[in-house]
Amino acid sequence: MSDQEESQTELKKTGYDESNIRALEGVEGIRTRPAMYIGDTTLRGLHHLVYEVVDNSIDECVNNYASIINVKINADGSVTCSDDGRGIPIGIMPDMNNRPALEVVLTEIHAGGKFDREGGYKTGTGGLHGVGITAVNALSEWLEAEVRREGHVWTMDFHQGLLKTPLKKLGKTDKSGTKITFKPDGTIFPDTKFVYDTLTKRLQELAFLNAGVRIRINDERTGQSDEFHYEEGLVEFVRHLNRTETVLYEEIIHIQGELEGVQVDISVQHNDGSTENVRCFANNIFNIEGGTHFSGFRGALTRSINAYGKKANLFKDFTPSGDDFREGLTAVITVRVPDPQFEGQTKTKLGNSEVEGIVQTVVNEKLTKFFEENPGVAKKISLKGLLAAEAREAAKKAREMVRRKGALTTGGLPEKLRDCRSRELDITELYLVEGDSAGGSADTGRDSNIQAILPLRGKILNVEKAQLVKVLDNAEIANIFKAVGVPPGAAFDDVTKRRYGKIILMTDADVDGSHIRTLLLTFFFRHMRELVNNGCVYVAQPPLYRVTQGKKIRYVQTQDEMMNELVELALSDSNLQHEDGTIFEGEMLEKLVDLVSDLEEPLGTLDRRGIDLKFIALNFATEDGLLPQYRIFLGKQQFWFTSQEEMASFLKEEEAKRGDELQIADDNGAAETSEDSEEDEDEFAKAGALQVTDLHEIRTINDLLQKLKGYGIHLKDFYSPGNRNGEPIYPFCINSGSNAVKLSNLRQLLPSLRDIGEKGLKLTRFKGLGEMNSEELWDTSMDPEKRVLLQVGMQDAAAADEIFRVLMGDVVEPRREFIEKHALDVKNLDV
Repeated sequence: MSDQEESQTELKKTGYDESNIRALEGVEGIRTRPAMYIGDTTLRGLHHLVYEVVDNSIDECVNNYASIINVKINADGSVTCSDDGRGIPIGIMPDMNNRPALEVVLTEIHAGGKFDREGGYKTGTGGLHGVGITAVNALSEWLEAEVRREGHVWTMDFHQGLLKTPLKKLGKTDKSGTKITFKPDGTIFPDTKFVYDTLTKRLQELAFLNAGVRIRINDERTGQSDEFHYEEGLVEFVRHLNRTETVLYEEIIHIQGELEGVQVDISVQHNDGSTENVRCFANNIFNIEGGTHFSGFRGALTRSINAYGKKANLFKDFTPSGDDFREGLTAVITVRVPDPQFEGQTKTKLGNSEVEGIVQTVVNEKLTKFFEENPGVAKKISLKGLLAAEAREAAKKAREMVRRKGALTTGGLPEKLRDCRSRELDITELYLVEGDSAGGSADTGRDSNIQAILPLRGKILNVEKAQLVKVLDNAEIANIFKAVGVPPGAAFDDVTKRRYGKIILMTDADVDGSHIRTLLLTFFFRHMRELVNNGCVYVAQPPLYRVTQGKKIRYVQTQDEMMNELVELALSDSNLQHEDGTIFEGEMLEKLVDLVSDLEEPLGTLDRRGIDLKFIALNFATEDGLLPQYRIFLGKQQFWFTSQEEMASFLKEEEAKRGDELQIADDNGAAETSEDSEEDEDEFAKAGALQVTDLHEIRTINDLLQKLKGYGIHLKDFYSPGNRNGEPIYPFCINSGSNAVKLSNLRQLLPSLRDIGEKGLKLTRFKGLGEMNSEELWDTSMDPEKRVLLQVGMQDAAAADEIFRVLMGDVVEPRREFIEKHALDVKNLDV
């Protein structure tokens, strides 16, 4: 055998040849490697889908083609984003196999109007890669596009990024704009539930960044809604960020300029605190790691203040550094760059080298002029920098003294510390435990080789309000510094010398425990931030329930897990009997319960929409017992259809009767106020205008009803049949031991099973760690094989910084607003 033949034989043995090579294109590539396009598939990536769609609407606003953006979290968990812009083009593209432009934009990578500077977008935009909207389509279970342009409404549907329903003309309209509705694919995202507050924060940010743009958000699931509109833009952004602080001067410094096609917009204001709070954006994208615009701003700020201070003879003994001038600084830096260079699709850092010089030039010129015109403000800023420099020198000496004496980091370990024997950083853990009682249980139950315990007495000092000297003098905080072995303001080198690999916060699950945990997180955020940056800080997640069944005890982590367990317990000794004599038990009953469980959410969605299941089942269900998916209002008349083809045929007949195209009733995507929209709806109703609603949850309901038919279960079994001879009818009965529970419909099945499952159990909902003995504490919260830990990260340091300021700062009003807004969201309040 030749060498070449031997080589080929060896390659075949390894199973690696040309058949293993795959070329993934477009949608398939995105679905295979979603993290490359949206960062990850966690909740962060999930919300990034909405941001990608909204960014396209913002680009329309930035280029003066739109003024209103609406975001709606629908009752079925999908999201609708709409604007009053020009609408995505729908014309045929000969060079793209004669496909409509709308289809190309939604299915092809690097397709969009951002690449054509002549007729598309002239101002720097956020979605420059042409990947975002295609990624949203690819990662969605389904997506519907509705475009208003050229006097008509056009629609197109997709399934998992692939075209399902081609471009259709729905009716006529005098409006323009784009509406995208999508539902994230549950096979890609572990959690597909959007968080209202997360979306609200980003949308408010976008409204600040784009002065005059009106952004509305509402959540059909809860009824929450907000509207953001800021005519002063960044000035109001800085005012918002400083709302928890005492400002050094009232006027907010606003810097604007343009150089070499790069637009610079910056607002600045100092407060009397010591923390720097600077947000950087390029083309509306938040650059959490800063970039060249950030470094350019810093350099110009230092140079301008230094120049004024020297000119005013304020810096006689020594000149403060840039860090000193940034103490108490709140600023928002935005640039619009024609061709930005970001680090990756998630755009965390701006890399354009030319931007640094441009920002420096603009800021230096405008700031110098401002200081000349406002010497009082300039003097306050300069003197604050001088005081910061003096305090920095004093703090430096104090830290050096602390380091030399080793008072906080070496020797003299806290008296209460129960240390571990091992000194290996990779395996050791320090538990900061609330209370001496829980500390004693943790000490007894721990693995003393690798786990150390430091009990904390009561609430530690609120470091958000305290000077460094006071922080260092606090006994509980001093004990934490000593135990961890890291000095205040620790740098990376200090962190590598810490005494334990993991720092774990373990507090009660009540109000006081949450408060102590927040205080501890504030402390680490302010004085040991590198520990958080390097992923060393964790929060223990003790179980919510202890379940006692006879002599057996087990623990359940969450409410959902507890509910599922109760159903499983009930199934072990139950059957379900239908009035026709059919009995479901064993594996068949388990499968039936799984299907009914899957129906809980979509049927609940119908309830939240205000649609009565029995009404549409009796009046509009198909012959084979399925629900119609499409609802049409023509004026005030209601019609239901099971398919788009059936609906299209009906609309065609209606237009033939009228001799004209149907007028589309516009929703909030139009450019009216909410009051105007309500008036228009009445006018549309009188004129017989067309409203079409696609009830997406009915797809899921019908799929599950098809499966349930195999068990002899039909749509009528999910609503109450009423009365017979004046008595309620109960078609189903759960037999559990000697007990029988009658059901009027199968929507009562799961709640009844949970009630049955709870009998004979003792459920204890934990509030305090002190309720657990040492063995329980080990089993539930300390055993590395069983416990659940939540790692504290810095992915959203700006958001963490703001919430600490709101909850821990001196100003009361923002805290009151926060409490009032979230009061109704509180569950299991411990009072």
